[in-house]
Order: sequence, then C-alpha cells, then structure tokens
Amino acid sequence: MNRAVIWQAAAHLLAYPDERFWRRLPLIREAAEPHFGTFLSQVSELGPGELAAHYVETFDLHRRCCLYLTYYTDGDTRRRGRSLAALKQRYRAAGWELMDDELPDFLPVMLEFAAHDHSGAALLMEHRPGLELLLTALTDRDSPYAYVIGAVCATLPPITAAERLQATRLAQGGPPAETVGGYL
Repeated sequence: MNRAVIWQAAAHLLAYPDERFWRRLPLIREAAEPHFGTFLSQVSELGPGELAAHYVETFDLHRRCCLYLTYYTDGDTRRRGRSLAALKQRYRAAGWELMDDELPDFLPVMLEFAAHDHSGAALLMEHRPGLELLLTALTDRDSPYAYVIGAVCATLPPITAAERLQATRLAQGGPPAETVGGYL
C-alpha cells in the first residue's frame, strides 16, 4: 500500500475523535484497513464518549504521549519556538499554509503534510526518536493508538542504533528543560 495513504489515514485517526472522526471511519476502513484493522475494531467497541475520554487522558495528561513532536526534541524551551517557526517556514516553502489554530509540530499535521509532499518523509524521519518514544509509551499504556503509531513507524526505514539510543535517553531523562542563568 502507498505510504501516503497510511499517513493520511493516520493523520485522521490521531485527530481528536469528534463527529468528523466518526464520519470518516468508513472511508479510512475502505482505504487502509489492513494497516489499522485492530485500531478500528477497538475504537468501534469503545464508542464516541469512551474514545474521547481515552484520547484526552492519553494525549493531554501524559507527557510521553505527546502528539507535538518538537516537545520531544526541545521540551518547553525557547528553542522549541525556533523549531516551530522553522517548521512553518518549511511548510510555506512547500506551498502549505496552516490554519490559525494548528501548531506545525502536531503529528496529524505532519502526517498530512507527509502524505502530500515528498519532503514529508524526511520530516518524519527527523522526529523518529520521538515517534519511537510515543510508540513505546502508547504500547505500555495498552492504548489502541499504539497501532496507529506502529503503522506510521512501519512505513519508515528501520530505526538506527543512534535513533534508538536517542529515544532511550529521552525516555530516561525527559525532554530538554530551560536553564536561565545557568540554573535549572
């Protein structure tokens, strides 16, 4: 299957499960079910209310399950602002404009970009350690969203030893913290 289809489907599946999410499920099932069958079965069993609660509990309340990928590389530091600005510039250079309420490092945005622009695969690879940490965290929480991130990771080249080490260090130490005046 074309990885762009997987990325586009994953972008929709990782968005907040509102009415639009549920309306698109039949189309996603038709286009990409072999890659998301387990996820689709599990969320159908949960239903809208329970899935929405799980989404908030998972992605909004647990730092290791963050869908904003520069958080893994930059934490809540000033450097993250520069990374976000660089991502916006990258999107603009490719002819993309974000909606006012979208952050450029939100994984569904990055996946949608990757599905439509050839430079998107490189963007996902740059954030591979964060994706691996997210996959591990979701798997540890037994979240159905682990199947979505797993399908995304399966479309990328195998993780390198250096990327695995970076993900391990990130898991152990967390994202970077801001230091002001040399103190933490």
